[in-house]
Amino acid sequence: MIIRPSVSLAALALALVAGTAAAQPVAGDPQTLEKSFDAMISTADQMRWLQDMSSAPNQVGSPHDKANADMQLALFRQWGWDAHIERFDVLYPTPISTTVEMVTPQRVILGGQEPAIAADPSSQNTAGALPPYVAYQGDGDVTAPVVYVNYGMPDDYDALEQRGISVRGKIVLARYGSGWRGLKPRLAQEHGAVGCLIYSDPADDSYAEADPYPRGGGRPEAGVQRGSVQDMTQYPGDPLTPGIGATASAHRLTRQTATTILKIPALPISYGDAAKIIAQLDGPLVTGAERGGLGLAYHWGGSDAVKVHLAVRSDWSLKPVYDVIAVMRGSVYPDQWIVRGNHHDAWVFGASDPLTGQVALMSEAKALGQLYRQGWRPARTIVYASWDGEEPGLLGSTEWAETHAAELQRKALLYVNTDNNGRGFLGAEGSGELQHLVNQAANDVLDPRTGVPTAERGRAAILAAQYVAPARSSPELVEAARSGGELPLGALGSGSDYSAFLQHLGIASLNLGFGGEDQSGGSYHSVYDSYYHVTHFDDPGLLYGAALSKLVGRIVLRVADAPRVPARYSDFAAQVGRYVDQVMTLAASQRERDRTLADLRRDKVFTLAASPTDPVVAPVDKGVTPLIDMLPLQNASDHLKRAAAAADSVLGRIDRLPPATQAQITAELASIDQLLLDPVGLPSRPWYRNMVYAPGTLTGYGAKTLPGVREGIEQRRFDDARAYVGHTAAAIEAYAARLDAAAALGRPPA
Repeated sequence: MIIRPSVSLAALALALVAGTAAAQPVAGDPQTLEKSFDAMISTADQMRWLQDMSSAPNQVGSPHDKANADMQLALFRQWGWDAHIERFDVLYPTPISTTVEMVTPQRVILGGQEPAIAADPSSQNTAGALPPYVAYQGDGDVTAPVVYVNYGMPDDYDALEQRGISVRGKIVLARYGSGWRGLKPRLAQEHGAVGCLIYSDPADDSYAEADPYPRGGGRPEAGVQRGSVQDMTQYPGDPLTPGIGATASAHRLTRQTATTILKIPALPISYGDAAKIIAQLDGPLVTGAERGGLGLAYHWGGSDAVKVHLAVRSDWSLKPVYDVIAVMRGSVYPDQWIVRGNHHDAWVFGASDPLTGQVALMSEAKALGQLYRQGWRPARTIVYASWDGEEPGLLGSTEWAETHAAELQRKALLYVNTDNNGRGFLGAEGSGELQHLVNQAANDVLDPRTGVPTAERGRAAILAAQYVAPARSSPELVEAARSGGELPLGALGSGSDYSAFLQHLGIASLNLGFGGEDQSGGSYHSVYDSYYHVTHFDDPGLLYGAALSKLVGRIVLRVADAPRVPARYSDFAAQVGRYVDQVMTLAASQRERDRTLADLRRDKVFTLAASPTDPVVAPVDKGVTPLIDMLPLQNASDHLKRAAAAADSVLGRIDRLPPATQAQITAELASIDQLLLDPVGLPSRPWYRNMVYAPGTLTGYGAKTLPGVREGIEQRRFDDARAYVGHTAAAIEAYAARLDAAAALGRPPA
């Protein structure tokens, strides 16, 4: 169902200002309203929902995933929301058969479902679960020698090249970490490998970090991390319908022409199985940071001494995904939306990922429904969404956003996302102008363990970390924490459902959640991500689940009832200024490093320093990074700072302006984030159109800011870097000009 527009944006903005008194909540002033909201958040509710929703496997297409969608639909309606389910049919491969076996020097059967753990009842309920797999790998049947590639990232292939080790025609063994999972088989494929195995090394999420499950929350020896290897750095969502919703009538690509599907087979395995392979590898010894945490010697391998048989056969049919969409219509201007989302699908049970975040969302929805029944009416429309298909590739959210793209760009002012939630410290990433909004809410929600505001505890964590590990501390965060000021928001990359809203449609977005003191990494995407694990090692009693509901609820309430979206544009301008400084520093430091390499090669330093047991040749000389004219970016950033300061000044006294002027200013700023989009998109990936925020092509989840310029320099595509200085500067200039226009409306006549 699409919510139909009724009047124009400008008219709605005027109606908001003219009807401010009518928009005040019947339940009382905002502080009273928020206290009432807090009192309605129940950890008992969350515990009950979590246990029920994680009681059976929840992968896309499973009966329990659909049952959870139906259950949420019934609850939303019971709570007073206008709710419905939207279905999309997406390409989602599920394994028919998987094989991993070492065939030389001896035959050893590997892989298979994780064993049950007596203490964890869920782990004994795997009849409806799929075996460990990674979605969107390429089916195949190969037998080949194995090469250990550490994390399987670009630097690792450079290190192999320096040792004269090739992965062409081989199966690579990569450990999870350092970069997004999907890059590992993609880079292996690009380097000529015929297959890829991925395992969780105990140095990263097991006994080096926590006692293995069930004694602690760390990954046990047989635990396997599932996941997607769809090339989401090109575009997320259904691989067959890029840019359009996967509806019944959609034109679809073929599987062969979909660029986000890999060509080589890949599977995840446990570190117990990986150890059996690594123990047999020959070749030079792996030392230093490239060596994992298994209690044995690591070798690079590559010879015929160790061969593995890897085979995957999948069902490549379309599968349904079910998005639950619940609407509470605004009383003053119903065609301005706050969209709030979390997903409900999982790789297996998904108690932590995603259901800790989903039950927090449900608490918010129940409390908002109770406030509505008591007489409160939001000024703006609130849309709560429970997405399906996030795990394989942000399927449900992307297809919904693409289907309703034009309507969302007319109406949506903000998207607020959560995913899995743990305990500890608030993590907040998002559009820079929302920094003040988030910090205010974090000042008003108490940390459940210490009783101090979550913002205060966050500042304490930054200062403590700066003392313990100063080299890893962010100077801007440390300075903000020292001064007691607001903490900057992190930049959004990818890996959750905000991507389509921020990076494709240009809608201001937030991603929020608590973590840092849980042990959910040890159960991540495995059979052991269960109710037992969450309630013993991640968030006992779901106290931080309640804190998340209170935090997000405040943001939703404040944006729903404020005269305008409470943005502070100087924060965004400062953020962009930092990004411009960073790309300039990147270019200069890379240029200096290039010159240093040329000198070292000339002096045969690497030859003289090479070890006889691990001979390493000099890195390839790729030339010297050229000078790139950054002046357009510097000018745009300077313009943005001046325009933001002027706009913030006017917005600080907007309530003293005539109602018609207030309406004009509000209308000018309603869709300002869409000005950061460029219709051309980013180089070789036009789906991503935001010139300020994007996932990195070689980081996946990790954000790249000013991505066209930054990645052009990093990947030595210098013509792209020069071109995107212009594209990016133009987007920032357009944003600044819109702020100028808004500020001019608020100035007294000359």
